[in-house]
Amino acid sequence: MRIALASDAWAPQTNGVVTTLKATADTLMAQGYEVRVISPQGLRSIACPSYPEIRLAVAPGAHVARQLQALRPHAIHVATEGPVGLAVRGYCRAHGLPFTTSYHTRYPEYLRARWPLPLAASYAWLRHFHGAAARTFVSSASLESQLAQRGFAHLHRWRRGVDLRRFRNLAPHPEPAGLPRPIIACVGRLAVEKNLHAFLGLPLPGSKVMIGDGPQRAALARRYPQAFFTGYRFGDELASLLAGADVLAFPSLTDTFGLVMIEALACGVPVAAFPVPGPIDVIEQGVTGVLHTDLAIAITSALGLDRAVCARRAAAFSWEAATAQFLAGLAPIPRALRATLAVRRSSAMIAPVVARRQTSDAGDV
Repeated sequence: MRIALASDAWAPQTNGVVTTLKATADTLMAQGYEVRVISPQGLRSIACPSYPEIRLAVAPGAHVARQLQALRPHAIHVATEGPVGLAVRGYCRAHGLPFTTSYHTRYPEYLRARWPLPLAASYAWLRHFHGAAARTFVSSASLESQLAQRGFAHLHRWRRGVDLRRFRNLAPHPEPAGLPRPIIACVGRLAVEKNLHAFLGLPLPGSKVMIGDGPQRAALARRYPQAFFTGYRFGDELASLLAGADVLAFPSLTDTFGLVMIEALACGVPVAAFPVPGPIDVIEQGVTGVLHTDLAIAITSALGLDRAVCARRAAAFSWEAATAQFLAGLAPIPRALRATLAVRRSSAMIAPVVARRQTSDAGDV
């Protein structure tokens, strides 16, 4: 089975969307599927406003057509609503091809955090985008409920996973040099929509460790000089930093899931968060974390939870189980329609399939 996966978010970006898509592609290929990622890589692009590290493809329509015609996929999934996602959606609509989409990012809330754009207008556009799909994948029950209330239809659950071979409970857990305990880690993109002031402004004992980077890093470092900013960390280094923490603070109010929460749990680190969608779908109150409207209370209470229990609960979040949900939601393209995509294959048309996994720090955005 050949699967086309279209995404405006791809390497070298670091975020939960990229982590999710790479892990899913890796798992699919390990199971014998052929996966081709159609992304902005290699295309002319411009910087995303307020996010220069994110590149948006310029006029990717011809590239998209060549990729789909060369692959002749059995299923097409559009992961993002940017230029590449729009081009694939447009191609499918023009050729009568069924496709699926996924809702990774609360763009209406993200946009409103920067500019005075009404939520109703943003959600109307997103309903239009996803309304053409056979199904729209969502990461949690609470997100499914919220989108259904806003008029989204044909929603399908696609949960997230964690690399349990890398993220694991280390005993004894690492001791970050020179940092007094308790160590409270916060992982993700340093940006306005992550509500980081709600954590960094708390008068807490011990050490605050910010793992990640983003447009707000310089301003946050100036305002909160007592916090330790590590920049991006990946792979085993990220896992070691997480395992050395006493609690993970997750102050975001807008994430659709929060992948880093299950990465922390797999390392035996309890989570402190607000009782909002994302955390309420992941955290067992008083078992793997504490949810409270006062984040300081949540952090203090979470410090006493059992690390071994956190790690055991995280084992339920495997990428194999998540990928099975992904496969179950795909919309197969009938053979007759696939035949209309046939073109003479040439090496110039065929892009390499994704072949390696990168585990990142940020939750789904």
